[in-house]
Amino acid sequence: MIKKPLFIFEMANNHMGSVEHGLKIIQEFHKITDGFDFDFAFKFQFRDIPTFIHPDYKERMDIKYVKRFTETALSRAEWVTLIREIKRLGFISICTPFDEKSVDAIEELHFDIIKIGSCSMPDWPLLERIVKTDKPIIASTAAVTFYDLDQIVNFFQHRERDFSLMHCVGEYPTPEEHLQLNRIGLFKNRYPGVPVGFSTHEEPTNFSVVQLAIAKGARIFEKHVQIDKVNDYSATPEQALEWLRAAQRAFKMCGVTDSRSISTIKEHSDLRQFKRGAFAKREIKKGEAVGLKDMFFAFPNQEGQVLANDVSRYTHFYANKTIKKNGAVIDVKKVNIREKVYSIVEKADKILKKHRIPIPSGKTDISVSYHYGLDRFYEVGAVLITCINREYCKKLIVMFAGQGLPIHHHKKKEETFYFLAGDWTIDLEGEKKAYKPGDILTVERGATHIIKATTDGVLEEVSSTHYPSDSYYEDEKIIKNKNRRTLLTYWI
Repeated sequence: MIKKPLFIFEMANNHMGSVEHGLKIIQEFHKITDGFDFDFAFKFQFRDIPTFIHPDYKERMDIKYVKRFTETALSRAEWVTLIREIKRLGFISICTPFDEKSVDAIEELHFDIIKIGSCSMPDWPLLERIVKTDKPIIASTAAVTFYDLDQIVNFFQHRERDFSLMHCVGEYPTPEEHLQLNRIGLFKNRYPGVPVGFSTHEEPTNFSVVQLAIAKGARIFEKHVQIDKVNDYSATPEQALEWLRAAQRAFKMCGVTDSRSISTIKEHSDLRQFKRGAFAKREIKKGEAVGLKDMFFAFPNQEGQVLANDVSRYTHFYANKTIKKNGAVIDVKKVNIREKVYSIVEKADKILKKHRIPIPSGKTDISVSYHYGLDRFYEVGAVLITCINREYCKKLIVMFAGQGLPIHHHKKKEETFYFLAGDWTIDLEGEKKAYKPGDILTVERGATHIIKATTDGVLEEVSSTHYPSDSYYEDEKIIKNKNRRTLLTYWI
């Protein structure tokens, strides 16, 4: 129902029982709608006077609203004239019914939306009649308890109705200290996915209220309107125009709501000038990797220079030309591995979940190892999850079908593999053997071994303390590769 912000002009009984006066209100308020990227609606109120007012009170003109409702009643033909005019001028047509016969009239006259007044929340006989229509619903909530509102929301949702809620305070006019605008955010959090608006009754020259409502997340706005002084809470065309202008400024100030806004070129330029640039700690030859240990960061930076903000564990740099000591790190090849690493971890997570193998919650040390580079990870590599590392160590090792760990040994730690899932081949000191879930293998200190996953699988490694420098590989290429793993501290 809500594509653009919707502003509703509520005529109520301010037509004073005159179709000519009603037409003038519609026409005058249409004049102020140009230049706004909003949807606009006019709203009427229907009461079937013969049945709405009790027979014993029909002549009681001493009762304020019996007198007002009776004296301002319009005929069906007069309502048709007003409805034709709002549709001719492009307004959305909305009507509030206060009785079941009025809902019949709303359907017969083809209104676009039904509005439920706060006093009818919850008038269950009326609500039951309203949900039988095919029309979107906007419901005001003044003085409605959460007990009732929860039931009403459930009532609409269970029937798959298109509906919105309006924060509203039923004081006419509403003093500032009673506006309770925080309810807008409360409704948005309590009823996710339900559009929330603001039906306003504050003094009509108070234009900051609509701006606050917009900042709180309201997207539907309703205001009583008049062209002659009728009451203290209805706005004239001039006042409503300022109300719309205030809203327009607020939407510009608040910006987008469903995504991070796109920063301007000037914003990026203004911030860049204060960022630290990367400089070489040593002479870096053409083609060399430029790691964190090779750089220091200082102000000012140069155009095109690598910034401290560009450096992370997921970004690798390679010099396209020789960089002198203390020189700016410029003209480098940048390789971002974040997406590849996270894709690997997500696939490992699926294997663990498939075999119902839990990992420690919260902070967990994870190593994505790729001995010959990330491009060869699915050939040589593994995901290692450190569960605990004290005098004793426990790890989970996740590997993919066809993946292996190259020949290596440890001098300090002894390790035992308990195979949890998948099929494996282990070459221990030149002797190959197949392993399946439930098998156990102990690898003593100094024993060379090669691990190969025949299928996707998980093994548990239990060992003495693990030291990062305690893996000795026979292949010099692995030893020279200083960027052969990415470390993460939280599982995703």
